[in-house]
Amino acid sequence: MSKEINITPETSANTEVSNFLRQIIDHDCANATFANRINHDGQALPSVITRFPPEPNGYLHIGHAKSICLNFGLAKDYDHIPGGARCHMRFDDTNPAKEETEYVDSILDAVKWLGFDWHHHDQAYQFYASDYFEQLYAFAEILISREKAYVDSQSADEIHHNRGNFNQVGTPSPFRDRTVAENLELFRAMRAGKFQDGEHVLRLKIDMSSPNLVMRDPVVYRIRHAHHHRTGNTWCIYPLYDFTHCISDALENITHSICTLEFENNRPLYEWVLNELSEAGALQHPLPHQYEFARLNLTYTLTSKRKLLQLVQENHVDGWDDPRMPTIVGLRRRGFTPESLQLFCERIGVSKADSWIDMSVLEQSLRDDLDPKVERGIAVLRPLKLILDNFTQEFEACSAPKHPHHEDLGRREFHLTKELWIEADDFMVNPIKGFFRLSPPKDGQPGSRVRLKYGFVIECTGFDADAQGNVLAVHASYFPDSKSGTPGSADYKVKGTIHWISTQNAISAEIRMYDRLFTDPNPTSGDKDFLRLLNPDSKQVLKAFVEPSLAMSHIEQRFQFERHGYFVADRNDYRPERPVFNFAVGLKDQWKK
Repeated sequence: MSKEINITPETSANTEVSNFLRQIIDHDCANATFANRINHDGQALPSVITRFPPEPNGYLHIGHAKSICLNFGLAKDYDHIPGGARCHMRFDDTNPAKEETEYVDSILDAVKWLGFDWHHHDQAYQFYASDYFEQLYAFAEILISREKAYVDSQSADEIHHNRGNFNQVGTPSPFRDRTVAENLELFRAMRAGKFQDGEHVLRLKIDMSSPNLVMRDPVVYRIRHAHHHRTGNTWCIYPLYDFTHCISDALENITHSICTLEFENNRPLYEWVLNELSEAGALQHPLPHQYEFARLNLTYTLTSKRKLLQLVQENHVDGWDDPRMPTIVGLRRRGFTPESLQLFCERIGVSKADSWIDMSVLEQSLRDDLDPKVERGIAVLRPLKLILDNFTQEFEACSAPKHPHHEDLGRREFHLTKELWIEADDFMVNPIKGFFRLSPPKDGQPGSRVRLKYGFVIECTGFDADAQGNVLAVHASYFPDSKSGTPGSADYKVKGTIHWISTQNAISAEIRMYDRLFTDPNPTSGDKDFLRLLNPDSKQVLKAFVEPSLAMSHIEQRFQFERHGYFVADRNDYRPERPVFNFAVGLKDQWKK
């Protein structure tokens, strides 16, 4: 049994996770396991060929990102070896009832956006399991002819019941001993559309008493009268994953078939099918080999396609690309970058041990990627008016670097005027202990002093409130000789600095604040109802103001809003005349205990 570990920012930074897959590939390369192979056209094959084989029945999520980075990353890293390496893009499209071209397109977009492609030496290696339907059918007939497969006419419930369990061996089907001729006749009639869905299936004849339930005469073909997104109505029988996958690997000359741990019990079946077909002369050695790694379990989220679909269909989220979703399109809209997801996958490593990865590891990867490269800006998310009563000029020109460590990026220019927007929580009528921002005069003591960042020191002189006591505006005086960057600024010592934007040239913007989708770190563990664990505060829409330079943003441009964190111009809704920014991640982990 694999050991469960927890990976946090500390362990990910200090613990090197051994990549057993690289050790296997290194061993195969050293022993020339897959060297000197040629394809059916007589062309030399690479020494390493991996593949990424999703089913196009939904949008890819963060778990798929790990598999993409692993399979395409290995091919990229080993392309320097003699013979080279490549990764195939293959769609496991054998279930026409659930698969759509929309999902195919979204998967291709996701892989490309993550920084990978399926080209090698200017040739594309994009495949579909449906490319092999004719060959798969022919291989099924070979197995029937060798008495390794039979047509079963039991119902699905009967097959399931007779399969047995871990404590009871299976009961052979009463149709298990049909003759080769009977099986071929029935199987061909299945293909010809002479039966209804569920009337018959094709099963492999292996071992009904095997301790591995997968090997108890698994079903490999079923009747399904449904329109296929690529083959239309040509077929009405479709192969199942366990039959399709291994043969597709062999036909594509895959060397290392990498999948997640839930397929570990299926590996003996993978090998059985390939070995039987090899013995029949249908496949050539060396055959592919399957290796399993631990899937990604990320706290405060879920990666079940069925449950993600439920969230979308029941309008718990705003679609597959909702920034709270763990889908790649959702993460992209949230502000994650390809580099941050690659960094995340590198940090969590590859192992055979099941693990829970803390959400903060993913968030820290984004911070570490964005901090050195994104421009800064000021946004006031919950505006409160500040009036500088002794400010008499039209404006005072101020500026700030676009990035504190990259002066070559230039500076942002903006104006300080008599009326400004500040954050509402930068003022308290009755300040608590340790509050170093604005507060009014009290008990004969003057109001507090703070520095307007990139501007002047000010002193609070009072505030306006309505009849209910709600603060409408704050009043202050500024000190003309205290401007930041001038010699006089050193004469003023204040404990607090606040951000601001002139009311005259502030740009009205919609800010969408996002938090974790669930309140529970493991929303699907045990018998929990994940819908009851949805975070009611996971999305807040704010009417805010941003500095003028941010109106020149482009779609998906990312910024650090000083004090608040990292934000991205929404890829769907951003317009220069109506800016919309999504909160990506804070400046530090707000959940850290």
